[in-house]
Amino acid sequence: MTEPSQGEPVVPDPEEQESPAPRVGEAEPQPDAQPDVEPGVAPNVEPEVGSDVGSDAQPEVEDDLAAAQRALAERTNDLQRLQAEFVNYKRRVERDRDLIRENATYAALAPIVEVLDTIDRAREHGDLDPGFQAVADQLERTVERLGLAKFGAPGDPFDPTVHEALSHIGEDPEVDVTTCKVVAKAGYRIGERVVRAAQVLVVEPAGIPADS
Repeated sequence: MTEPSQGEPVVPDPEEQESPAPRVGEAEPQPDAQPDVEPGVAPNVEPEVGSDVGSDAQPEVEDDLAAAQRALAERTNDLQRLQAEFVNYKRRVERDRDLIRENATYAALAPIVEVLDTIDRAREHGDLDPGFQAVADQLERTVERLGLAKFGAPGDPFDPTVHEALSHIGEDPEVDVTTCKVVAKAGYRIGERVVRAAQVLVVEPAGIPADS
């Protein structure tokens, strides 16, 4: 450093100037702090607000779930429809089977009705010997077991759906409705199906004229 001459101002050397001391209460400046990061571990960087990370995957998952639910509902409806169709088919087959059996029974037993009429007339006249009586009884039991039922008896109320009125034979004070008085031929049915209506003579209650 050059000694100044008298009367010249002293100018400090810039290189020798020291940094000003910090004021009391003022913290010394520190270098920029860096977060402690463990070796080999990437820093935890939070995605920015509005980032697209994961936003595309969620709609795809929701679409797949909705598609699976729709497919399940469709398969369930298909299964229920098939089950209902099977139940209806089974009922129809059973109904047709019963109808076929009834028609076959009707076709086989309808001609036997005339034979049964002959047996009834023979009984009325007492012409059945013990041997023929046994055969007649066996035949009647067989056709009854096959479903052929006999109906019609004196005293039955007249029913035009199962009785055929051959004639009116007057009035009867003991009856309140048109009544079968005489059964000329018995009726036969298979189930609810009438094979032949009973042929009867009817009487009317007293005071009601018979139809001509």
